[in-house]
Amino acid sequence: MNSPAEIAKLYVDIGANKTRMPALKMFVLGIFAGMFIAMGGFGSAVASCGVVPPALSRFLSALVFPIGLMMVIIAGGELFTGNCLIILSVMQKRTTWLKMLRNWGIVYLGNLVGSLLVALVVTCSKSTTLYSGALIQAIVNTANTKVHLGFAEAILKGVFCNFMVCLAVWVAFSATDTAGKIMALYLPIFLFVLCGFEHCVANMYFIPAGIFSTYMYDIQAEGLNWLTFLVRNLLPVTVGNIIGGAGFVGMGYWWAYLHGKVE
Repeated sequence: MNSPAEIAKLYVDIGANKTRMPALKMFVLGIFAGMFIAMGGFGSAVASCGVVPPALSRFLSALVFPIGLMMVIIAGGELFTGNCLIILSVMQKRTTWLKMLRNWGIVYLGNLVGSLLVALVVTCSKSTTLYSGALIQAIVNTANTKVHLGFAEAILKGVFCNFMVCLAVWVAFSATDTAGKIMALYLPIFLFVLCGFEHCVANMYFIPAGIFSTYMYDIQAEGLNWLTFLVRNLLPVTVGNIIGGAGFVGMGYWWAYLHGKVE
């Protein structure tokens, strides 16, 4: 098992390599990651739909959702929220701020494309018509709730979400085998879903899936539209995710294990 200090050194190399990838490769791997997270989101909605009490519904959702990050780590993908840890490579002067921001921007767009693709396909294929329409209404309700969060609330939920996501990526690097990586990442992701925190890439699926459903099934949801998706949820949640991932986990572990050490 890799110790926390060893993980920090390991990720410095990983983060630097991520910023050196060709743009097209970043984008394609970003699409894959967006699709993986979206499929985890759809699966979690299928598993939890109509389950009572609500605590059990959330528990079942949290059991399924980590499959998305598992596929990103094991199958291969570039996930914006996990890539917030590239800040370690920047602070160790193994890459530059500009290269990190380039990676973030390209991967973010790839994640958005992959998430939108899954949202469109599951809606148009009528995969959401399970449970006599109850799943469709649940998808719309989830999206509508997310766009009606307060701005500060969305930021704070984003902070704690990516705090847990980056910890999941971090502890996955403690293991050297596939089973160990899956077991390590599973619990932090389970916890963030259980607590109802906000993940920008997951919301790239959840909210568009709700919007597509309102169009296809003529469901009224006041305030649920592309503008509120972008401005009232995606923007503040992304800001919170950066603070929680790059600020708390990335900078925190850089200071604890790498500060003052020159490679």
